[in-house]
Formats: sequence, C-alpha cells, structure tokens
Amino acid sequence: MRLERLTANKIKIFLTSDDLFERGLSKEDIWKDSSKWNQLFHDMLEEASEEFDVDIQGSVAVEIFSLQAQGMILIITVDEVKDDDELLYDGYIEMQVRVEGCEELLYEFEEFEDIIDLSKRLSCIDIFGGSLYSLQNCYYLLMDQVDAAKKERAACILSEFGNPSILSPYVLAEYGKPIIEHKTVETILHFFNK
Repeated sequence: MRLERLTANKIKIFLTSDDLFERGLSKEDIWKDSSKWNQLFHDMLEEASEEFDVDIQGSVAVEIFSLQAQGMILIITVDEVKDDDELLYDGYIEMQVRVEGCEELLYEFEEFEDIIDLSKRLSCIDIFGGSLYSLQNCYYLLMDQVDAAKKERAACILSEFGNPSILSPYVLAEYGKPIIEHKTVETILHFFNK
C-alpha cells in the first residue's frame, strides 16, 4: 500500500493486487457489504491519518479507480471543517464511493530515461506499441493494445519504472502533448538502443 498526499484535504492510496490478496480481498468485494472491506478501509484511513498528521473525521468522499491487473487507487477527500468547535466526532465516517474501471494501462514517469529502460524490458517479452505523452512536466505511456494474456505481466514491468496514473486517456489526449503515437516501444528502441 502506498500513500500520497495530493492536497490539504485529499489523499491518494494505491493498493496492489497483492495488498488485496494478503488481506483476503478482491476488487469484487467493493460491491458487497463486506466486513473485511470495511475493516481495510478504516485501517487505510487510520494509516493515512498517522502518516500525514490529518484528523479524518465526519464525511469523506472516496473515488475508487480499478486498474486492470495492477490493483486499485483510492482518492479520499475529507470535508474541510472551518470551525473545529462545531465538529462533534462520534466515531462514524460517512462514505460516498464511486468506482471506475480502466481497461488500458496508463503509467506516469518523471524521467525519460525510465521510459528508455522500460522499452527495453517490454521488448524482451514481445510487448510493443503504446503512445507517449507529456503533461505538466511528466511523461505518460498509454498501452491500449496489449494482448489480454500479457496485460498482467506488462503491468508488473510498467510498475517497476513508473506509477499507475488515474488520469483518463481522454483527458490525456485532450490536454497532453503527443510525443510518439502508437509505436512508442519500437521508436524508443530505434533511437536509444545501446
């Protein structure tokens, strides 16, 4: 489980498939009123509260992005309270949950060198293609044509070099700057094969 503070009242939690498996959960348990899921959620809130020194009380909104073969990302937004005296904590957390799925593999990279190393690794297992974008000083690799049989393996390798992105491919296409379209791995290997 990886935690990241996005804003003063927003926290991102990345759970891998292994994190879920270790706790005896699957992505499908979100749809059920599972006591295991509720316990995991409260454990995550407690850990986030300790990690970022934030008092998570009252109402929180939870957006859950199910990432194909990688796990899931939860974005937790805590309602901002202007006057602490008005807040009465009764141990109850109200949740609003929205779940979205992603069929494509979309990863974020800080360094271009990581994409070069990644391309070499992907080519070793015959995974090619992908579209590379630049947006807000980061690189994004969208792998939307990966064979279903290789998708989980591709996700593992992508995770070694970058981080799963919660951006929509549509947002990326609209606001990102295309660098290489549809043949990123092949193009990178052609120009950077040492």
